[in-house]
Amino acid sequence: MQRQHVEKPWCRYADDGLVHCKTRIEAETLLEELKQRFAECGLELHSDKTRIVCCNVKDKQYPTKSFDFLGYTFRPRLVTNQQNNTLFIGFTPAVSKTAVKAMRQETKRCKWHLRSELSLEEIAQSYNPVLKGWFNYYGKYTPDGLRPVARHFNNVLVKWVMRKYLRFKGHKIKAIRYLENIAQNSPNLFAHWQQSKGFVVV
Repeated sequence: MQRQHVEKPWCRYADDGLVHCKTRIEAETLLEELKQRFAECGLELHSDKTRIVCCNVKDKQYPTKSFDFLGYTFRPRLVTNQQNNTLFIGFTPAVSKTAVKAMRQETKRCKWHLRSELSLEEIAQSYNPVLKGWFNYYGKYTPDGLRPVARHFNNVLVKWVMRKYLRFKGHKIKAIRYLENIAQNSPNLFAHWQQSKGFVVV
């Protein structure tokens, strides 16, 4: 890339990479050159991950319109113009479904709903670094994409309340209202409450 394609913007992280081309023909030619170069080094491009994606939202001819990179999915989305508050279709990133699934699985793995020996403050102190990391990284673009992660952890907290306090056993609605009250009075207790501006269970 540095010797033969200095005019093309490109980036990589470990073994993942992106190259921006101006035309489809340019992209197809570069892909063949990359395959040949990798073969010379005894390597090959990943057949499932390597493909040409059209980022022009107005181009209806090229079928592939999205790709995943570093936990983000880049695809056409409805975007708000910050200058005049109008909506338009732009090619923008948001947290990928794979990343959302991984975050939910990590929360399940911790089994916070079973940790009735802990206080709510102790759970927050222990898990807030993880939540902050997720929201700081994946929330930089299209933060609404993290709502499923916040809702999932809120549901875990509801189960924790129902297990810890006998008066809430079997009373999910009351447990939700109990946590809503805490979130209203202490919105900074959990990192995802700060980011999602409240407590929501759906």
